[in-house]
Amino acid sequence: MKNLLEVNNVVKNYGDFRALNDVSLHIPKGCVFGLLGPNGAGKTSLIRIINQITMPDSGAIILDGEELAPHHTAQIGYLPEERGLYKSMKVGEQALYLAQLKGLSKSEAKKRLKYWFDKFDISAWWNKKIEELSKGMAQKVQFIVTVMHNPKLLIFDEPFSGFDPINAQLIAKEILQLRDEGATIIFSTHRMESVEEMCDEIALIDKSNKILDGKLDDIKREFRTHTFQVGLNTANPKEVEAMLKENFEVSPANFKLLNDSLTLNVKLTAANSSNDLLSFLTSRGEVQHFVELIPSANDIFIQAIQKNS
Repeated sequence: MKNLLEVNNVVKNYGDFRALNDVSLHIPKGCVFGLLGPNGAGKTSLIRIINQITMPDSGAIILDGEELAPHHTAQIGYLPEERGLYKSMKVGEQALYLAQLKGLSKSEAKKRLKYWFDKFDISAWWNKKIEELSKGMAQKVQFIVTVMHNPKLLIFDEPFSGFDPINAQLIAKEILQLRDEGATIIFSTHRMESVEEMCDEIALIDKSNKILDGKLDDIKREFRTHTFQVGLNTANPKEVEAMLKENFEVSPANFKLLNDSLTLNVKLTAANSSNDLLSFLTSRGEVQHFVELIPSANDIFIQAIQKNS
């Protein structure tokens, strides 16, 4: 798959502080790319460089085969974490103004805004001032002005901030729809459940360095521990647990079943397989639960940051 955006060996310093240290990323077309990291890691510095708000000290940004230049601004939509709508302006007036800044004619802007306002059922807000809207309502307007010019690249920085669960799900659905229609999306968030739901690939930045990147599924395989949650209905739970400990690594489990089954986390060793474990369990009772513990995005984030520290 061809890359839409390439970040090549980017370095950014603020005085004596290095915000980005030789960071390289390759973001394929038509994917949701999770840009992750703790506060102060360097994510915002990179996003500002991609938006040409600041410039790198060295390195290059390539957008769709061309070195990043001022005219590319019209091909990028950016939803910052700190929203930037003018509170005293009317919603429709402001949306039209921002659309024309992105190169749309007034008539085309009105057409596209009508589509989005109807889609979000917010046409009644057109003549309201931003200061009259709740934070979540203003967020919807900000989302619309970010996407309405159909940019090649969309950058969402904490896009669900201020949304209730229903509206967060609505925006998530729209982001995935935009991806399916061909947009490439950089998605920066601390909500790891959103990463699980939405991201095809991720990169993790910590202390100004990229410490991990790739397809999320491949990274999960890399962090796999071959540990299974086991629930067994057996007449001799202590005996079974002792026998398991002879051949596997066993630890307490923190999940519940509807009966008094034996519940454990069992990690395979090099000498055995999941089939060996399942065969042993079925010979000792009724297996009620048998699930491999796949590392979550949250698990991976914590482990990678701790290792880098």
